[in-house]
Amino acid sequence: MNKTLPSLLPLLLVALLAGAVVPARAQTVAPSPERSAAQAPTPWASVPPAQRDMLAPLAGEWDQLPPRRQAHLLQRAQHWSTLPPERREEIRQRIAHWQQMTPEQRREARANEHKFREMSPAQRQRVHRSFERFQNLPPAQREQLKREWRQLPPEQRQQWIQRQDRDGGTPGHRPR
Repeated sequence: MNKTLPSLLPLLLVALLAGAVVPARAQTVAPSPERSAAQAPTPWASVPPAQRDMLAPLAGEWDQLPPRRQAHLLQRAQHWSTLPPERREEIRQRIAHWQQMTPEQRREARANEHKFREMSPAQRQRVHRSFERFQNLPPAQREQLKREWRQLPPEQRQQWIQRQDRDGGTPGHRPR
């Protein structure tokens, strides 16, 4: 196994978690029927152009979304339209990625987001630093680490994570 894998596995985990954070926040739980009835739906053709641009990945299903969810997404898109172009594109790509995920992948992403939010601030900070290091790797090396991680049996992944937690994420501890 690649000797950089042990020090960068947390990065991989974070990369998998982080990819779901923005889309998971955009995907809200459906409101109760009583609350949805109080709001009128917004047809896709009525969505302002700047917001329509941000929400383009949702165009195909927009008219079927509950009015409350439409309102929430419109509010978020209004905020997103004030962000720098590169950040807007990143959000648009994450929404598109979320739309392509299966229901099981979405459930897993939500569970991972929940786990991340349950971490202590110190753990979250460590995860953020690891993710930044992972993102700074050359794409080929990131893909290699992902392949190696996927090949580990679940029990080896769990053992490695537990050792990293116990040892404070010290590089050099290889999965067994």
